Amino acid sequence: MPLVRIDTLGTDPARLAALGEAVHEAVVDALGVPSGDRFQVLTGHDGVHSVLRHGDHPGVRRDDSVVFVAITLRAGRDADVKRALYRRVHERTGTEPRNVLVTLTENGCADWSFGHGLAHYAPAGGAPAGA
Repeated sequence: MPLVRIDTLGTDPARLAALGEAVHEAVVDALGVPSGDRFQVLTGHDGVHSVLRHGDHPGVRRDDSVVFVAITLRAGRDADVKRALYRRVHERTGTEPRNVLVTLTENGCADWSFGHGLAHYAPAGGAPAGA
């Protein structure tokens, strides 16, 4: 936890890997998650079979170098921590800041299963484990 999804247009595997590493470092630094806690889906869209659409809201003029970063994480971090995360992601991706769009989706302890059909952060009859 957290789960990170990165989508880009026309990106080669090396660039995707670099983006994944950059976002992971930002998540570790800003959110304080363990460095071995990496769950990522990295997708490069070819513009023909899969595409990305982007607008200029809220007055940010993006181009086809846009990088979408969607992070799902447990709720509870304040706005200052989230702002620090956004800054670190923008600093580390090597992409024009106007082309990096980050969204956070928060959920609760019972919303995570890492395998074996268990709610790892909300075990039956016990206290949550992990961070």
